[in-house]
Amino acid sequence: MATKLYIVYYSTYGHVEKLAKEIKKGADTVEGVEATLWQVPETLSEEILGKMNAPPKSDVPVITPNDLPEADGFIFGFPTRFGMMAAQFKAFLDATGGLWGTQKLAGKPAGLFYSTGSQGGGQETTPLTAITQLTHHGIMFVPIGYTAGAGMFEMSQVKGGSPYGAGTFAGNGSRQPTELELAIAHHQGKYIAGITKKLKGSA
Repeated sequence: MATKLYIVYYSTYGHVEKLAKEIKKGADTVEGVEATLWQVPETLSEEILGKMNAPPKSDVPVITPNDLPEADGFIFGFPTRFGMMAAQFKAFLDATGGLWGTQKLAGKPAGLFYSTGSQGGGQETTPLTAITQLTHHGIMFVPIGYTAGAGMFEMSQVKGGSPYGAGTFAGNGSRQPTELELAIAHHQGKYIAGITKKLKGSA
């Protein structure tokens, strides 16, 4: 049976979604792993999104909390709001109380990826504070450390991401993920897919 890896994200302007798609490409390189992209529900109205100049959502399916137990592992992604995960993703996790009560997600591995508006905007505080959500579910946090190689130490260009996971800087919205940021995202997908497969095989 295939190992199921769910890449679950929220993206307002598309930056996190680009990372998510690259993470899936990385996960797809691991034989026996079935990686699936999911979006969490939007909590803002179309009127508000229009005023924010947010583009239309993609056709990636919207997940419900009841879909989560079907996965063997996760990679969760979200933009930063004041150094923490965006409210849309927090609202989704807040709706998983029933799963917490039955510990349906306990023992499953999960990685994190994220987008911030600036270099000091939460590239480390966002995943660090998100770990509390995983902890209460008994989900095992899987950081990438420095396994992505020399690119993790790149100093000649602005680079998102950290040992906590892949990341990008959105700036005012016009900046898109760079080749290096996408390469780290690709690595994260492959890395966590491999770990998820090993954990399932040893269960």
